[in-house]
Amino acid sequence: MTHLTLHEWGHARFGENGLTREKADALHAAACAHPLAREDATNIMVLGRDRLIARQMVGIVSAKGCSLEILPKVDPNEGAENQKTVRSRLVRMLDVALGLDLGIGGEAAIARQKTSLLEILIDAFAMRLLAEVRRGLPRAYVAREDDLPALRGRLDVTRQFTRNAVRPDRLACRFDQLESDTPLMRVMAAAVVFLAGHARSHTTRRKLDELRCTLVDIPLVPINRLPWKQVRIDRTNRRWAALFRLAMLLLQRDWQATHHDTKAPEGLTLLFPMNDLFEKYVAVMLRRALAGSEIEVVEQGGHRACLGTFTGEHLESGNVFSTKPDIILRRGGQICAIIDTKWKKLDSDPLERKHGVSQSDVYQLMAYARLYCTKELMLLYPSRPGEESSERARFGIAGGSECLRIASVDVAQNEADLTASLARLCAKMLSHRPSGETMGEASPPMAMLVE
Repeated sequence: MTHLTLHEWGHARFGENGLTREKADALHAAACAHPLAREDATNIMVLGRDRLIARQMVGIVSAKGCSLEILPKVDPNEGAENQKTVRSRLVRMLDVALGLDLGIGGEAAIARQKTSLLEILIDAFAMRLLAEVRRGLPRAYVAREDDLPALRGRLDVTRQFTRNAVRPDRLACRFDQLESDTPLMRVMAAAVVFLAGHARSHTTRRKLDELRCTLVDIPLVPINRLPWKQVRIDRTNRRWAALFRLAMLLLQRDWQATHHDTKAPEGLTLLFPMNDLFEKYVAVMLRRALAGSEIEVVEQGGHRACLGTFTGEHLESGNVFSTKPDIILRRGGQICAIIDTKWKKLDSDPLERKHGVSQSDVYQLMAYARLYCTKELMLLYPSRPGEESSERARFGIAGGSECLRIASVDVAQNEADLTASLARLCAKMLSHRPSGETMGEASPPMAMLVE
């Protein structure tokens, strides 16, 4: 089994680390089959003449006899960071962004012991599920029908006088029975069996084997027939919510999910666009940073359109070319700032006037300023490892009084420090009010940060 690890935009030449042209073709075919793949999977990887080149997706691409792990990269120096450190950071971002609830610090310990992202997530699933199973399986009332010697529940009159007409010793009963065979547990049982075929670690396989024995009474359902829509998370099984999200991540669909080819059991592909993951991670941390204040954090909201029918008069709203700012900060229903996240590295040269910001990103924020009538805008980038989170530059937009801030945030920080850094960045924006708007009394968290 050939396993390769690359960073974003990295490459592996044929003949290195066991990578052959045939294995590269198989990995490329697996990438092309993923729902996120564009034409020829050029957004995931590029199959060159003598090498395989990774793009801006992270995760695992698996094919028969080989797998490729793609890790995030911010530091321009190749190999500057230990792969285990980067992998641990990626797992932490997934944990926070997707609400997997792996436990603060626990995901880092798992990441240090495993050799791939897939192995980390499988082991995390097995460990969490085993802990919950030992606490007891969730049960629910399930509607049943049966012919019994004594009445239980309600009598099914129609069936009693048709099917049981010649069986006076049997009563057609309809009743609710408290059982562990629920849609949620069918998903868990299917996940255990499926992941057992992909786990490499002996310790992880042992956990999954124990789970298979524990869940032996739960009927096995094929993955393509699992009752996803029937699963209900309520107060009786709320502690299983994170496990259900992790099972969806490993078995199901969408940008944060896997793709599994039933004709090729080795083909388990797990991919995450880093732009989307960074945006989601920052949004979750911003909610924590602004908790207790009057600021609402909205992801992918707005949906205001740029253009509409030309009438020669003032156009209040458009109906084509809809926009979706990454993050909107609102106070009392009014938009007070817009933040757009970019998973790119800024220029480290302090004399570079543009700081490495692309012109298209600036145009995008200028359009947001016009459409959403806000004077506070920010382009937020990841810092290089070791660089502190800070505001790098502040620009005015020609023809108006809007402020476009260029800032970076260190995703390598722990949650507490990252939350404080984001709160400070937001405090600078939110402390500046448009002319005529009063500051009012700031809530305690924001007031301390502004000071």
